[in-house]
Amino acid sequence: MTREPFPFPRPDSAMSSVETFPLGASTTLAELARDPHPRLALLRAHEPVSWLPELNGWLVTRRDLGLDVMRDSATFTVDDPRFTTAQVVGPSMLSLDGAAHARHREPFAAPFRPRKVHDNFAAFIERETDRLITALEPGGAAELRRAFAGPLAVAVVTDALGLVGTTTDTVLSWYDAIVRSVSDITEGLTAGPAGPAAYAQLRAAVEATVADPHASSLLVAAAGQLDVPEVASNAAVLMFGGIETTEAMITNALLHLLQNPDQLALVQADSGLLDGAVEESLRLEPGAAVVDRYATRDTVLGPAAIRRGDLVSVSLTGANRDPAVFAEPDRFDIRRAEARLQLAFAHGPHHCLAAHLARLEARIALQRLLERLPGLRLDPQQPAAPHGLVFRKPAALHVRWDVPA
Repeated sequence: MTREPFPFPRPDSAMSSVETFPLGASTTLAELARDPHPRLALLRAHEPVSWLPELNGWLVTRRDLGLDVMRDSATFTVDDPRFTTAQVVGPSMLSLDGAAHARHREPFAAPFRPRKVHDNFAAFIERETDRLITALEPGGAAELRRAFAGPLAVAVVTDALGLVGTTTDTVLSWYDAIVRSVSDITEGLTAGPAGPAAYAQLRAAVEATVADPHASSLLVAAAGQLDVPEVASNAAVLMFGGIETTEAMITNALLHLLQNPDQLALVQADSGLLDGAVEESLRLEPGAAVVDRYATRDTVLGPAAIRRGDLVSVSLTGANRDPAVFAEPDRFDIRRAEARLQLAFAHGPHHCLAAHLARLEARIALQRLLERLPGLRLDPQQPAAPHGLVFRKPAALHVRWDVPA
């Protein structure tokens, strides 16, 4: 096939990469994992679609261009052998497009629609949140990512799926192993055996759930429309996304509030502002920093000539601080009117299925923490900061609070 000439350049060698996209050429994955925001701001302003040699692909940092990519699944697909999650858990709604994507997604969609989320999950989330806080309350100090946010997310996902015969610790260990494998592959490393082994255990638990004649759950319902291996791969994706999204949402939002006493005071005076705090935290530091697509044809995106087969990564982190949409984009402002324009849950056909559930969990969790732990504050001896190339949250969030005498 003969290619039509492109009006914009694409690097076809190391030299042209440096000449055409100098900022991208000097961007390291370590920098993007550690503190991406200054570099992303430079890229967005000068190279909004930039070739990153370390990524071996394009990085999109402008919000409008990111939306173009996520909306157009015919040109920018997830259905590619390089898609990292599929390498660990196999084909699923996350790694398929078109009719195949719809067939995998639809059996799981009903409980996560906005009208049903509160009715189906609010009471369970409130009970689980209170149970976790009650266990922590007398201590006056805790590391809340692993002692609270993670266990809450796991409990809700396990309940939502109806997975039988498992414990929170077991599901959390599966999740950790799968996330590690996906992250290793994304960073160009060789993933160890732990991820596939964890997925094999999850698949066995799904098979046992579906085979249980007394079970009535989302997994059983999905098995009426999908093969059991397909149910398992999608259960892994929902578990993976549900835990990662919610654990990061709660941890990052609490960190943002405790780092900004003026905004914390507003929430404490009016709990109705919690929804705004959650959205603004999602904008400022989305738990999933990037989404990957692969070009199905030669095309032009902004200033770049994309070739068929190219990796195109949309930086949700970069898009969420686009000053063309968000005034003073680096400021945490829980009253920001345009906060809902954030793209933390992606967009288009692959918009997060359980976004409304994640929001509900985060709001209930934050409200209960602030109500029940007086004087809640960061531990100054153990500072926290988000970290990660693909998934961003603090490794730990150490806090203290006042315990009545």
